Amino acid sequence: MYTIVVNGKPQGPYTLEELKQLKLSPSTFIRKPGMDDYKEAHELLELRELFGFAVPKFMPQYFASFDQRLMAWAIDYFLITLIYAVLVFAGFLLMKDQQDRIILLIIGVVLIPLTKFVYNVFADASKAQGTIGKKLMDIKVTDNYAARISVGVSLLRNAAKILSTLTLGFGYIYSFVDKKRRCFHDIVAETLVIKDRLV
Repeated sequence: MYTIVVNGKPQGPYTLEELKQLKLSPSTFIRKPGMDDYKEAHELLELRELFGFAVPKFMPQYFASFDQRLMAWAIDYFLITLIYAVLVFAGFLLMKDQQDRIILLIIGVVLIPLTKFVYNVFADASKAQGTIGKKLMDIKVTDNYAARISVGVSLLRNAAKILSTLTLGFGYIYSFVDKKRRCFHDIVAETLVIKDRLV
């Protein structure tokens, strides 16, 4: 007999035959007698066979923490700002007009975050699965099976970060209560950020 969680509430018990009639996803929480806690449906062999769930290639030993993500963000922002500062310095040497110099500085207010956004989109979808900051922190962006994400998914994830920020940071704070330490934008794009240690 199996008990499943639907909208945060346990339902059942159901027999294996009854489960066939239900629309279970690989991430549906389920429990059967003898289990100490709920597990995701794809973790149970009989349910993988019944529904044809994919077996995750890797099971993350632990997920990237908020401070690891924050440090990766800070490293990336520092590097992009440093490159821009060098370009501004070179521009100042070439520009004599004070107004042109001020305009060059103002452009950075828009150019730096835009550059970081574009860089994140392509870096997170790259073979490295992350930016230089993430690489230095040994973390990477993956789908739910630790596989590389597409540029489209990466674009959705990074665009959703805007909402994570506009909600007074709640989208990021949510990672403190999520079992897989996902932020709002991870949930939207169905991604994970994992520490580069796998079992």
